[in-house]
Amino acid sequence: MSSVKVECVVNPGTVLGEGPVWEESDQKLLFVDIPGQKIHRWSPSTNQIESLGTDDMVSFAIPRRSGGYVAGVGRSIVAVDWSTKKTTTLATVDEDKPNNRLNDAKVDPAGRLLAGTMSRDELLEEKKGASLYSLTSDLTLTKLLGQVDLSNGMDWSPDQRTMFYIDSLSLSVDAFDYDVVTGQLGNRRVVYRMKEGEGLPDGMTLDADGRLWVACYDGGRVINIDPATGVRLQTITLPAMKTTSCCFGGPDYSDLYVTTASLGRSESEIKQQPDAGATFRVRGLGVKGRPSHSFAG
Repeated sequence: MSSVKVECVVNPGTVLGEGPVWEESDQKLLFVDIPGQKIHRWSPSTNQIESLGTDDMVSFAIPRRSGGYVAGVGRSIVAVDWSTKKTTTLATVDEDKPNNRLNDAKVDPAGRLLAGTMSRDELLEEKKGASLYSLTSDLTLTKLLGQVDLSNGMDWSPDQRTMFYIDSLSLSVDAFDYDVVTGQLGNRRVVYRMKEGEGLPDGMTLDADGRLWVACYDGGRVINIDPATGVRLQTITLPAMKTTSCCFGGPDYSDLYVTTASLGRSESEIKQQPDAGATFRVRGLGVKGRPSHSFAG
């Protein structure tokens, strides 16, 4: 662990950084600023950043196989043409809950987009009012889960038979049996329960060995978990308490990128955490990640 290095690599004034995705084709990091209503693309080789504004909170942006991106803007899943800066609505979720918005999303090994929702109300007065949806390549929208508080991180095991999932307020990382052919979920169980001081489980990724890396909001850390045993293997401490999500990237996927948030800090916290809101790069972990999947629609 002594060789692990954490460095602040990019901070375009992000309020709530989220959803990092490594774009292998361009060797760039894609991430969003949810309340800042911006999608960012950053090049580690040139340190240049490109940004695209949206007309509502943007919760994720993920590459499409056909080009461009699919993004969550408000309650709409939209196609984004980066060259023209135009968006086209593909689907709308939680139509009976105008106070909800999309949150974290990821594409499964078959190319489906799985996207969850949460309340815009930080107090979450309506408990279990959110959901998890699936959008297929032909734009068929299916509700996979209801009774969700705050839908967050997800990823799939290397054999594609297990989906790991986080509903943050449950303070656990759960697993489902996953049918990659049909996209159906079953047999929900708890893989890991958060410990005192670890914060809320937020975004998540898996490494090539099938181990979990979970960003801990209000915990200032990313924890590495063996899902087979439920044992925490290591903890990476970040100089920002509101760690939000993570992904592996770089030419060989050995860099771990971690997004953070700067919102809601007191004056003393601003002094103690000057880099809060930045995206950090962690090197020297001795593990590698996997390429992410692109949306087939």
